[in-house]
Amino acid sequence: MSDGIKLNLGCGGNPLDGYVNVDKYGTPDLKHDLEVFPWPFEDDSVSDVVLNHVLEHLGQKTETYLAIIGELYRVCRGGARIRIAVPHPRHDDFLNDPTHVRAVTPDGLLLFSQRKNLEWRRRRCANSTLGLNLGVDFELVDFKLELDPAWGQRLEKGEIDQNVLFDAVRRYNNVVKEFRMELRVVKPPTSASPRSDSPAP
Repeated sequence: MSDGIKLNLGCGGNPLDGYVNVDKYGTPDLKHDLEVFPWPFEDDSVSDVVLNHVLEHLGQKTETYLAIIGELYRVCRGGARIRIAVPHPRHDDFLNDPTHVRAVTPDGLLLFSQRKNLEWRRRRCANSTLGLNLGVDFELVDFKLELDPAWGQRLEKGEIDQNVLFDAVRRYNNVVKEFRMELRVVKPPTSASPRSDSPAP
């Protein structure tokens, strides 16, 4: 079975070797507007996606953003990895750029997890169950915070501890510079998918 296509979506001037570099501008491998659907990839054909400072520029209209999530799910195979980096919505890097149209956060991406959706329904939470509603399923498997250098230096020097930092994140702008997140695509097994208990050829 093929390893699948690797996509660097919204690549800008930062192409990646071994990936299909996609953008609406410049001279990428494939020129395409990610807000135009359907994307030019087959169902279940993609194994790896990079979205490096891209999603914050897309989906000013809610239906467009949800369609982007739907296309990601359609083109990715089960187990595909999606790596996302976005500016923190309360950092000047996000606020100062008029082309930034949408805040993307770990908690926002959790809304597309059917496992979390079912848990929230059991607990009668008010969270939007977008995974179930849209028929998509992504697990947030990792996320990291990149601190603004001023706060990172204070933490490294021991001037503040983690408790002070977490309180500052809740209260102030320009503490966290960037979110880095990784999603895994969850899809039911199909006859085309290899089974872990299948004998080796």
